[in-house]
Amino acid sequence: MHNRIAAASHKITIHDKLQVTARIKMLTSLYIALAITAVFGGVPNPEETKRMMDHLSDAEHYRNEHHNKQFDHDAFLGEDQAKTFDQLPPEESKRRLGIIVDKIDSDHDGFVTLVELKDWIRYTQKRYIDEDVDRHWKQHNPENTETVSWEAYRKTVYGFMDEMTSSELSSNSEGFAYRNLMKRDRRRWHYADGNQDDALNRTEFASFLHPEDHSGMRDVVVLETLEDIDKDNDGKVSLEEYIGDMYKPEDGESVDDEPDWVKQEREQFTGYRDTNKDGYMDETEVKDWIAPPEFDHAEAEARHLVFEADGDADEKLTKEEVLDKYDLFVGSQATDFGEALARHDEF
Repeated sequence: MHNRIAAASHKITIHDKLQVTARIKMLTSLYIALAITAVFGGVPNPEETKRMMDHLSDAEHYRNEHHNKQFDHDAFLGEDQAKTFDQLPPEESKRRLGIIVDKIDSDHDGFVTLVELKDWIRYTQKRYIDEDVDRHWKQHNPENTETVSWEAYRKTVYGFMDEMTSSELSSNSEGFAYRNLMKRDRRRWHYADGNQDDALNRTEFASFLHPEDHSGMRDVVVLETLEDIDKDNDGKVSLEEYIGDMYKPEDGESVDDEPDWVKQEREQFTGYRDTNKDGYMDETEVKDWIAPPEFDHAEAEARHLVFEADGDADEKLTKEEVLDKYDLFVGSQATDFGEALARHDEF
């Protein structure tokens, strides 16, 4: 699935107009960032939604033909823990990794199986989502009422726009970008609002914040993806739009100079993505691409980690095998991954 399978749900909390502006600037960072649709609430931005259905990591799954270790780090420990690993000495990080391995080994037989690793990856993602929803629910609903109305949410996030003039909201202005973000939030809110009362309870609010984690939100994720990649606004994705979303050639570089993984993506588009062979991906084909119904991303990532670390090829991992592949699981001093290892209450 390559880059479209990176997922994740990296959230940004924004308290004022300056932070909204920072999110607008992020809209130009195609390919890795996952999104910014609701400002204060930390909802993913447009780039995020392209890869949401995997949501194990905000990093791209592959980089320059190689599996991206940052993706593995995020999937293994949880993306919410991915900020302070470089502050820990390697030996302390390995010690804490050993403790995590003991937790993953749920039957305490001295081995980490594929099932145990898959369950752990799912647990880290669920923990992140639960904590994120809880944090933002409290921010938007300090009185802990049953629901939050759209108008209350709009005033909190986009209320500053009420003071903008028509010229400030015109095309090619920051105000225009804010308005588009609000429209996208409004649509996502509608999809999340199960009883259509224009207010969200906590469960519905979770769908709004994390549409990648709710099957009923799949259609809006597909729409956002299509809008982000479809640069000429013709309602479909061409081969060049597909490639352009994940790869930017150097000046003077031709198609012949592209890396092998890009050439493989061209073949994937023509051979598999474009199922009706009309030269484009329509909405249905985009949905099949980013949200295949039977694909288990946690299991796929677990299989990859076992394959990389299983020194004796017995399809299970000892603690020694995990520690031998320390950088695969928790990173190195060169990455800023591993806040899970910095949680003092767990170690």
